[in-house]
Amino acid sequence: MSLLQLAPMAETTLAPAAWIVRNLWLIPAIPMAAAGLIALLPQPQRRPAAALAIGSLATSFLLALVAFVHVLGNWASGAPTRETISVNWLSVGSSTLQMGWVLDPLAVIMLVMVTFVGSLIFLYSTGYMSHDVNFTRFFCFLALFAGGMLGVIIANSLLLLFMCWEIVGLTSYLLIGFWYHKPSAAAAAKKAFLTTRVGDIFFLLGMVWLYAQTGTLLFYDHGAGSMEPAALQLLLGQHAAWGLSAAAAIGLLIFAGAAGKSGQLPLHVWLPDAMEGPTPVSALIHAATMVAAGVYLVARVFPLMSAGAGPGMTTVPLTVIAWIGAATALFGAIVAVAQFDIKRILAYSTVSQLGYMMVGLATGGVAVGMFHLITHAFFKALLFLGAGSVIHGCHEEQDIRRMGGLRKAMPVTFLAYTVGMLALSGFPIFFSGFWSKDAIVGAAHHWPVSQGPFWMLLIGAVLTAFYMMRQIGYVFLGSWRGAGHAHESPAVMTFPLLTLAFFAIALGLLGTPAWPWFTSFLEGRSLSLDLAGFQEPGLLPLMAATSVLVLLALAVGWRLYGRRTDTQASALGQVFVPDPLQSAAPRIFGWVESRLYFDELYAVTVLRLYALCGALAVWLDRCLWGGIVAVVSAGFRQLGRWNKSIDSGWIDGGFDKGCEELTTAGGVLAWLQADRAPAYLRTLTIGLLLLIAALVIAASVTGQVKL
Repeated sequence: MSLLQLAPMAETTLAPAAWIVRNLWLIPAIPMAAAGLIALLPQPQRRPAAALAIGSLATSFLLALVAFVHVLGNWASGAPTRETISVNWLSVGSSTLQMGWVLDPLAVIMLVMVTFVGSLIFLYSTGYMSHDVNFTRFFCFLALFAGGMLGVIIANSLLLLFMCWEIVGLTSYLLIGFWYHKPSAAAAAKKAFLTTRVGDIFFLLGMVWLYAQTGTLLFYDHGAGSMEPAALQLLLGQHAAWGLSAAAAIGLLIFAGAAGKSGQLPLHVWLPDAMEGPTPVSALIHAATMVAAGVYLVARVFPLMSAGAGPGMTTVPLTVIAWIGAATALFGAIVAVAQFDIKRILAYSTVSQLGYMMVGLATGGVAVGMFHLITHAFFKALLFLGAGSVIHGCHEEQDIRRMGGLRKAMPVTFLAYTVGMLALSGFPIFFSGFWSKDAIVGAAHHWPVSQGPFWMLLIGAVLTAFYMMRQIGYVFLGSWRGAGHAHESPAVMTFPLLTLAFFAIALGLLGTPAWPWFTSFLEGRSLSLDLAGFQEPGLLPLMAATSVLVLLALAVGWRLYGRRTDTQASALGQVFVPDPLQSAAPRIFGWVESRLYFDELYAVTVLRLYALCGALAVWLDRCLWGGIVAVVSAGFRQLGRWNKSIDSGWIDGGFDKGCEELTTAGGVLAWLQADRAPAYLRTLTIGLLLLIAALVIAASVTGQVKL
């Protein structure tokens, strides 16, 4: 199997776009607007809040269906299957930054999945959260979360995608820590926010670098986009460090952001702790939205990741993605084997399955990885909502050792959960997970670089079937070990379970080798029913081998856990009969139960380094910089004292002395002049009169004056 890539799709011309293309922005905008309206409602307004949230996402679902029909019609008629709308957002000098949205098969498939699964989760939440005092606030966050994810999907600009990406990150923090009165929930929210920020920093660097090299952040722009051949050739011609091209380096930076959101090693540690949020949040984050965002990002920038790869070749980013994805898939499956929290088992299962998706993208192309993302969204949402139903029916109990025998007390939940378990395990033929997971395993088997990821995925598949059978045995089989009596959940919670169970089976029909509808739709190729698809070299033997391994793993799980009748060893329920694996290898089981001590490793390395850096920063601030500031301050204070002395002693003293002398001189003159003005005037008048008289007499004598 050669490396599959998305076939080049025809771009739209300048002809007027269809109504749904022009108004595609409404799909994320409607839930966001609903979130704003809900935020203005008082807390007691439960029904309006739920109605706004569910109604907004249902409306987005209907618009997504319209978009799907539009793209499907274009595909069937041979018309362009990728249409874009771009608008000027910011102008600086002669440069204009554009943003916009794209409608293509990749986007529309995600839009339909997110809105449909999200609507079911919203509906389920009305029952699960019915007694929560912060019901209104919960639906506000849910609506904003869904709007952010839908914005990620439609974005035709890496900048717009990043903005919506950060909305998803913010709302995940708010939802994981929704029960903030629990210290564990508050800690998990901070852990998720900070861990994903690590990846986002690299994502931001890659985005800035891409803009610096190409001058645009649009994915597709009639040949001028950053994911189109001209820009990719430019990036391939630019060299970065360690012999990498700019395309490879930017691809790795963007993948780091995807690894943070999608819980890939070593940034996976936040994802299992996200279970501290309400169960509908777990279903939304782990199935349809947040964790899928990272996989979708890699799929959206796949032309960049695969730039320069010819037939039978790969690239540095794809090689890194394949190995990290395989390691994540195996790690998640191993750790899930030894967990006892019903949601934590599913959380590590999600970590594992995200690894499968990444390997599928790297070794088989966009269609292979995305098909597993879509099928996984349905059966993992089913499993999380089923776990929520179990927790609800067992009076908020999450420890599977305090459950058992629920198949009788909760028959509908048991039926739906079993379907999800078999789909996740890859049970042969009848379940969607079999077809999507086998496609990834097959692609890894034909990967030209190494067989390492193939064997890691194969072991992971065996462990997945085993730990899911273990969970079924603990929860639904055997005898009841909990307190009180379990009960079935209300119809508002079981209806979404049955709906998701149907799609967990039916979606497999879209990806069989005989009728590969999903691949043909994404790649824009013609479709026909052809049983010759099963004749691809090595396909049937590989399918048979994986099927046998899965069945054996299920059988071993049934043998160890299917007929457990043990009860708790103490009345308080704090001591349990050891797990069979724990009895067989207690030390290894302890390591696995402790998640291979990743958190402890980070605590003594990364966190301690941060603590040392913080202590160093405090020392520098208080001692070095503070000392320098104190010395400079003391110097200026001394200069101030000198300045004051000079000013007050010399300058002010001299000025004051001069003023005193002038005052004294003025006093003397004033004394000399005091009361003499009238006498001066009289003397002046008399003198003037005498002068006039003398002049008159003199003139008369000489005869020169005639009177």
